[in-house]
Amino acid sequence: MASDLRGNAANFPTTHWSLVDVIRQGDSRSKQQALESFLIRYLPAMRVHLLRTRGVGREDAEDLLQEFVAQRILEKDLVSRADRGAGKLRTFLLTSLDRFLIDGLRRQRALRRSPGEGRLMPMDDRQDAQPVAAASADLFDVAWARNVIAEAMKRMRQQCEASGRSELWGVFQCRLVDPLLQGLPPVDYEQLVQRFGLASPAQASNVLITAKRMYTRALRAVVAEYAADEEEIESELRDLREILARCAG
Repeated sequence: MASDLRGNAANFPTTHWSLVDVIRQGDSRSKQQALESFLIRYLPAMRVHLLRTRGVGREDAEDLLQEFVAQRILEKDLVSRADRGAGKLRTFLLTSLDRFLIDGLRRQRALRRSPGEGRLMPMDDRQDAQPVAAASADLFDVAWARNVIAEAMKRMRQQCEASGRSELWGVFQCRLVDPLLQGLPPVDYEQLVQRFGLASPAQASNVLITAKRMYTRALRAVVAEYAADEEEIESELRDLREILARCAG
């Protein structure tokens, strides 16, 4: 079902708030497809939150995500209740997920007092005291930021390949991507000239400038999918820079 959705992505709104509008008001088919698209974009960050912030095991995390989607997002139509004026969607989802976990912990305690059938939440008692969507928000935001960057790089690479400008991605990867993600030293411009058939180190430098501009456009396009207007795009870009700065620190 998700693969079908990706194939028909052009038929649906691109921003996340417009997806919310379809989920809230669309017919059954468009609502289902918009909801799947919405979940594809946010489930990775929610999974990281369960695994790394809440300390849930991988299998339990998958089960809990399924329960959260079934009980909160589907049964209670959670996404339709999101308020554009109340803050970012990822904060709304994180808060809802934390409350779901805390409710589960309370049910677990009740089951300990009165044994019976029910799902036990793999959380220790200390987690109930953690502020909802406060200290736990960092890892969620980092997962979101990494997803945004990965998507921007994927789109840039696809654009380079489609336009027959593979040297743009190649130089960008050798000078910036591999040093950032793999800790490799940047390839010097003389090597780039030989590797990509360029005329001179100066041309290689110009190719890198062009590649950076292309990546910036791709990044902005991805970020725009999380925002409703230009002001929110700038706000999300600032958030992205702050999140990455915290990671670097």
